[in-house]
Amino acid sequence: MSDWITFALPKGRILEDSMDLFGKIGITCTEMKEKSRKLVFENSEHKFRFMAVRATDVPTYVEYGCADLGVVGKDTLLEQGKDLYEPVDMKFGYCRLVVAEPKNLQGDDNPLNWSNIRVATKYPNITERYFAEKGVQVELIKLYGSIELAPLVGLSERIVDLVSTGGTLKANGMVEVETIAEITSRLIVNRASLKTKHQRIGKIIADLEKVVGDEVRISQ
Repeated sequence: MSDWITFALPKGRILEDSMDLFGKIGITCTEMKEKSRKLVFENSEHKFRFMAVRATDVPTYVEYGCADLGVVGKDTLLEQGKDLYEPVDMKFGYCRLVVAEPKNLQGDDNPLNWSNIRVATKYPNITERYFAEKGVQVELIKLYGSIELAPLVGLSERIVDLVSTGGTLKANGMVEVETIAEITSRLIVNRASLKTKHQRIGKIIADLEKVVGDEVRISQ
């Protein structure tokens, strides 16, 4: 099956948005529209295979060549730092990776004066790099969910997390202090696949760049 193209896609909204965009360049999979517990889907006519996986696992499947291409948030790529080709910003799944703290700290707090802080986050690597570049010592607490809870129970005063509208922060009495990065979903490619399947993958990349570029121009 060396002539097949395999995609690793995160379950949920990004998978849906990815397939919508792929559909505009003729990459479809009728099987994925059916309700199913399957994790691998195929379009045998055009030799496309689609794997539905956890978002954090997408880069691993692509890095090891189990998938030729994948779609994943830039936050995951920054955190994992895997050796992957990242040719297309898909322009969906927009959010921000921010430093946040309780609102009652904001009045007397100046990030320029931080020297040693404790931060709860799902993104320890990004967080450590970010504060190291600012010369701030950070004690990291790795959590896997409900990061906003940490300041409420005294686990940490600050968090690093993704925000979209900021509604969850506000509901928990927190405010954004600094933006680390703006995040969107990216197409990633296995470097070996790019060489061995250059014609097919090159066309996918070129077609996606055109469609995304056209949509950006229309929205402006």
